[in-house]
Amino acid sequence: MRDMIRLGQVEPVRKRIADATQTLLGDTITLSDTDWLEPSLLPGWSRAQVATHIARSADAMRQVVLGVVSGDLRPLYPSDEERRAALERGATASGLELQIELDTTAGGLDAAFGLVTNWTEPAPLPLGVMPVSALVVARLHEVVLHHLDLNTGYALDRVDAVTARWLLQWAALWLRTKRGLPAVDLVSESGVRESLGDTGEPLLVTGSDAALWGWVTGRTAGESLTGGDGIAWPLLG
Repeated sequence: MRDMIRLGQVEPVRKRIADATQTLLGDTITLSDTDWLEPSLLPGWSRAQVATHIARSADAMRQVVLGVVSGDLRPLYPSDEERRAALERGATASGLELQIELDTTAGGLDAAFGLVTNWTEPAPLPLGVMPVSALVVARLHEVVLHHLDLNTGYALDRVDAVTARWLLQWAALWLRTKRGLPAVDLVSESGVRESLGDTGEPLLVTGSDAALWGWVTGRTAGESLTGGDGIAWPLLG
């Protein structure tokens, strides 16, 4: 993934974002207004709040990309207060409104990606200043991770192998900025190797990319992994 970010080879990731978005919309179109108010898999969040977060994240990324294109760099989120207010507004939206928001904000972000001519231009992200190409991986991670959280039956076994590899590597970038996490050496079946955490002696943990990703993001207990018994990861995202 680091090579992809450096070289700006983003089109395969953009294609998977589009596919992941359509898969999400296909699952959520069947939800009633009442279903949207039900709890998601994120503690304290309704499905409507998760959907609003996905949409507002697309808007925020779009603003960053447009800032890169115009030369007027903008932060991902202006303030925590604005983020919280947006979630509260979305918590009472109708199912149709949420579906439209998810669709139109995804389209707006993709249109902004289409304006980029130099994917190595720097962009301000929570992880620090990175090439703007990093945003496409960040968006893929956002859509797939929160699709799981929406609790519509979407599961890790629906994540294709290439996507899972990118997601694992992106999550590892995030987790290396966190302190106090258990020390682990991850080795995936596809050959991804990542060292995370700074607490305790490192443990070797092996498994598929998808299973490792689900575990380190706190979405599973790592049942199908080897070597990670007893380690619980906080929710990422």
